[in-house]
Amino acid sequence: MPPLISMANIVKIFPPNVLALDDVSVTFQEGEIHAIVGENGAGKSTLMKVLYGQEMATRGAIYVRGQPVTFRNPGEAIAGGIGMVHQEILLVNEYTVWENIVLGAEPVDRWGRLDRARSLTQVQAKIDEFHFNLNPNALVDEISVAARQKVEILKLLYRDVDVLILDEPTAVLTPQEVPQLFAELRRLRANGHTILFISHHLDEVLALSDRITVLRKGRYVDTVAAQSITETELARMMVGREVLFQAERTPHPIGAPVFIVEKLSQVDSSGREALHEVSLQVHAGEIVGIAGVEGNGQFELVNTIIGLSQPTAGAVTVQGEAMLPLPILARRDRIAFVPQDRRRLGAAVTASITENMLMTHHRLNPRFTRWHGLLLDMAEADVFTDEVEADYAVVMSDNQQPFGALSGGNQQKIILGRELALDNPFVLLDQPTRGLDVGSIEYVHKVILGLREEGRAVLLISADLEELFRLADRILVLHRGRIVADLPTTTTNVTEVGSFMLEGKGP
Repeated sequence: MPPLISMANIVKIFPPNVLALDDVSVTFQEGEIHAIVGENGAGKSTLMKVLYGQEMATRGAIYVRGQPVTFRNPGEAIAGGIGMVHQEILLVNEYTVWENIVLGAEPVDRWGRLDRARSLTQVQAKIDEFHFNLNPNALVDEISVAARQKVEILKLLYRDVDVLILDEPTAVLTPQEVPQLFAELRRLRANGHTILFISHHLDEVLALSDRITVLRKGRYVDTVAAQSITETELARMMVGREVLFQAERTPHPIGAPVFIVEKLSQVDSSGREALHEVSLQVHAGEIVGIAGVEGNGQFELVNTIIGLSQPTAGAVTVQGEAMLPLPILARRDRIAFVPQDRRRLGAAVTASITENMLMTHHRLNPRFTRWHGLLLDMAEADVFTDEVEADYAVVMSDNQQPFGALSGGNQQKIILGRELALDNPFVLLDQPTRGLDVGSIEYVHKVILGLREEGRAVLLISADLEELFRLADRILVLHRGRIVADLPTTTTNVTEVGSFMLEGKGP
């Protein structure tokens, strides 16, 4: 049977001379789930954006059912039956589910006005057809992240696309939500839809996909049947070497408390108590993990610690010094911080990579200043950038490349390298490996364990329970703004932690 889609000899060059795709040819069959994997910067997202019309290929051709096509924008791709759900969910929070789904393709009455009744009927029919558990009248701002992702998928199904491209579909989901998404994607496949998805989670790739295409440094490596390959073999194809999947966390003595939170409470803008008397300690040489379903206080806890919001009660200290009265820069003298939202909180996307590497260091690290701090030493900043590029295997053209031109994973590597180079006693990591490939995760895990060996205190917020079990000495569970469990990782398991996450109590 001829392929549904053929991408032939695709080349993509970003000005002035970044070769993102180098003569890539790949085919996708109708009614299959096909994964695209590779290291950060391998060209996965670029290849899918070319197919979706979001990027124009420098050279090459695309065929759909044997016919050549040229999609000049996503609208033309959707009209051609191909839609894409990006990792960053793009919905109007103030609109309802049905309003978001029909937006831009609204049914109208004879006078050209929005036909609300017909819109609701059509949206409910799609919800029922694909067995999506959604309330069409719910405000998007009030539904879970997993439900918002369903809305993004339904927007495309409402427009009758046959091919769904999903970029890191599980990145925003908890472990408990992933199986539900997989069941929904399998139902779509059974209905004749083709699913193309990008992922760094190789266990999920092997569990869900029929075939897997591997890219490395912008070049096509191979396409294999998921049933014919192991996770270790797939990682070797991606990285070009053996990858260790288990971080070697060994018993390690802990020191005195470095970071202390006492009865921290906060009320959000709607009057809801987001944090209720949260108390915790992190000792020198200890990694403490925070687990919880998204929206249970992690965001507010991080923002309060770093100084982006103020609590209604409580105290935060680092090495005995009170943090809450201090401005953000003064806190950064003691706190290294990797934010979850790297583009909004961690970087200036239009500035160069070197300029982003200098952030915070230019005020706190004398290595990068001259003349008693009056001048920046840009030559030394370039040396620092080169060091991080080599240590973290950052894929970049040069130091003056805009930060925003890097892939998401490479942006994360730059921020990690910058922050972990700060010689601070306390390190706050919020989803530090989100969007990283297996080789990069392996390296970052070694670095985090190295912080522990150096005697630094680490608070790690992660939606990846496997990551918490690999790295953390203890796991605290946040549920509805409260710490409901404090569990040594050596004496607990994923089932127990998951029960506290979902229900606020043990199994």
